[in-house]
Amino acid sequence: MQEVNQNLAEEAGLNITHICLPAESGEDEIIDEILKINEDSRVHGLALQIAETSFSNKILNALKPEKDVDGLTDVNLGKLVRGDAHECFISPVARAVIELLEKSGVSLDGKKILVIGAHGSLEATLQCLFQRKGSMTMSSQWKTPQLQGKLQEADIVVLGSPKPEEIPLSWIQPGTTVFNCSHDFLSGKAACISSGVHGISPIAEDVSLLAAALRIQNMVSSGRRWLREQQHRRWRLHCLKLQPLSPVPSDIEISRAQTPKAVEILAKEIGLLADEIEIYGKSKAKVRLSLLERLKDQADGKYVLVAGITPTPLGEGKSTVTIGLVQALTAHLNVNSFACLRQPSQGPTFGVKGGAAGGGYAQVIPMEEFNLHLTGDIHAITAANNLLAAAIDARILHENTQTDKALYNRLIPSVNGVREFSKIQLARLKRLGINKTDPSALTEEEMRKFARLDIDPSTITWQRVVDTNDRFLRKITIGQANTEKGCSRQAQFDIAVASEIMAVLALTDSLSDMKERLGRMVVASDRNGQPVTADDLGVTGALTVLMKDAIKPNLMQTLEGTPVFVHAGPFANIAHGNSSVLADKIALKLVGEGGFVVTEAGFGADIGMEKFFNIKCRASGLVPSVVVLVATVRALKMHGGGPSVTAGVPLRKEYTEENLQLVADGCCNLEKQIQIAQLFGVPVVVALNVFKTDTRAEIDLVCELAKRAGAFNAVPCYHWSIGGKGSVDLAWAVREAASKESRFQFLYDVQLPIVEKIRTIAQSVYGAKDIELSPEAQSKIDRYTEQGFGNLPICMAKTHLSLSHQPDKKGVPKGFILPISDVRASIGAGFIYPLVGTMSTMPGLPTRPCFYDIDLDTETEQVKGLF
Repeated sequence: MQEVNQNLAEEAGLNITHICLPAESGEDEIIDEILKINEDSRVHGLALQIAETSFSNKILNALKPEKDVDGLTDVNLGKLVRGDAHECFISPVARAVIELLEKSGVSLDGKKILVIGAHGSLEATLQCLFQRKGSMTMSSQWKTPQLQGKLQEADIVVLGSPKPEEIPLSWIQPGTTVFNCSHDFLSGKAACISSGVHGISPIAEDVSLLAAALRIQNMVSSGRRWLREQQHRRWRLHCLKLQPLSPVPSDIEISRAQTPKAVEILAKEIGLLADEIEIYGKSKAKVRLSLLERLKDQADGKYVLVAGITPTPLGEGKSTVTIGLVQALTAHLNVNSFACLRQPSQGPTFGVKGGAAGGGYAQVIPMEEFNLHLTGDIHAITAANNLLAAAIDARILHENTQTDKALYNRLIPSVNGVREFSKIQLARLKRLGINKTDPSALTEEEMRKFARLDIDPSTITWQRVVDTNDRFLRKITIGQANTEKGCSRQAQFDIAVASEIMAVLALTDSLSDMKERLGRMVVASDRNGQPVTADDLGVTGALTVLMKDAIKPNLMQTLEGTPVFVHAGPFANIAHGNSSVLADKIALKLVGEGGFVVTEAGFGADIGMEKFFNIKCRASGLVPSVVVLVATVRALKMHGGGPSVTAGVPLRKEYTEENLQLVADGCCNLEKQIQIAQLFGVPVVVALNVFKTDTRAEIDLVCELAKRAGAFNAVPCYHWSIGGKGSVDLAWAVREAASKESRFQFLYDVQLPIVEKIRTIAQSVYGAKDIELSPEAQSKIDRYTEQGFGNLPICMAKTHLSLSHQPDKKGVPKGFILPISDVRASIGAGFIYPLVGTMSTMPGLPTRPCFYDIDLDTETEQVKGLF
């Protein structure tokens, strides 16, 4: 039978694997094997060839019904009995009996059919199929006292198990058609009735062969069904209902009041396979990158970017708008949509800004898990970053204190009498032009060249990081212990999300690409002015190991049960400020054609959006369809000349009472941000995030002025107070704008000199008159150009509180000179990184940080005070 199955499978283009369990395998061992196969997406059908005594209900119903090609499970039998034969698998043996009878010209209508010795699913299926053909069906076991009488009445006899020797063939009437469905799979012998009996027509081998063919047909059907399910379709998503309260409770109270779906259920709803997710707790999962290969031929959905006007220190709700928009699209318009957000840093969470899960009735839940640790990606980045920092200083120490020979011998030690280069050391030899693989074959000059990186400490650009706002780490001295033998130097800590490894994570498109990018990261220059990389330090493989799980996007959900990817979290003022390329690419495949992926860029459009287009879109090759530009009446009043807004200080009356003049004057910033988006050829929809103190006249004024400034549409949004229902108008506007043809273009050619690219951004985006380079910045630009890095895009590190470099200059500053104090290179990430003015890469804590309000109920273990 195995040979028959194999031949039929090859003819049908299927692969068959035979799994042979030991004869003494018990029920639990069989079920364990079945459960493994159930979860293997490569297997589309499972046939059990085990002794009849092993066919317990527990074993049979362990099978997934959709893989049960023998029709054994209660689910498949129930559908057959109910009349839904087209939705289930039917026993191939039972089908073979029916087909052979019909092909032989036997009319089944009115015939008396006796099924002997059949059990369970085969008995039930035969009875059901014969009854539907109009036959009178009897069922009996071999030891039934009235068996002889039943055999003599029957027109057709179907044997479901081998005939005992004590039952004489003479009990069967001459001319009776006999079908033998019994096959001892463990012995490989068919239990046939002798064909020498006069008048009896035994059919055994034909049933067995046809059943094998029909089983293969079921497998083909299962595979086709699976393929159909992989095609783009509208999700059958169970959305969670909201019951908004007024006044709106705190964010954490709203989050806690909603019970999220189990993440494995959400994953299945959006088309993820069981082996494509790794579950963390009840509400988070990582998604494996293998999904991209499976869905590579599926069309992408529409790509929407949410940006904003220049914000107040309180933020204007881009994350809230992003979540409200996808809740509206999926929960209210029944359109596939995905939100892609950055993971928040613990620095702002415990500092001033608080969390970043959205707010009100437009949140990612559970919000405390979103804001605290998540799945540990930032911790992985911190570990990798600081391992590389430790490697730099340790290498300088060892080179300063050892001879060439001693250093070389320690770098390639003898292990069990054998000395050999590691893989990464062989790569360094190749870069140096040394084509040798035997450590003893190198000349003294080659050994010195290989062993010494000769790092110039004054050129080190790689800093240690920590995910806490700690101003006292902005400038430190390291290496002061006697054991470091005088190798002290000034250094600093950056916030973890400013690490280049975070930018690499956000911009990579595969595990192999991430490894290459990590290896290319430049940490310093040697004393000859040549770049020193992570590859040179031999740490690339270790960094990749630390980051192997962090590269997988994190799946969560909104308050209304729609999917969200949370992945990567570079700041927008000191990094490029966008979530990961991988999350966007996976989401675009999952939503499919006609769906929407909504991602958010940090801070104002002049910062996050500009970097999204010029850096992220260059790396990903993705083309955005629409920009949603978030504005608030509060921020527009500030830009119109309103009093300063300070976190933790109550708003002045200008912000809580109607003031149309301030709003009108402040719309200059909105108009400028619309113009910036139009530089890239993408239509703009303005989303006015409405606060409870905003008046109808103020709302109407903003929408009117936005349209006059060139916005495709401008829509007030109320998702904070009522959820996705409050952003349905925005969803319609975005769908309409996305239907227009995009004329996307980059702002500059990367082949331009570094200075010209910086000047283009300063003048075209910020509105500066010109730029001014410090001597250090000019020196760095010259060095990076000489090292061959001049053709990279630019990532400006600038304050987010103004279009200029001065945070107190609101509205649309003009005529200013933009000072460039320093320039760094993130070669692995793939951009040049100018620092504007006195921009710091390590935030500090205010007088009263958020942590004063954060606490844990030690009885319930519930977090309090997060927002």
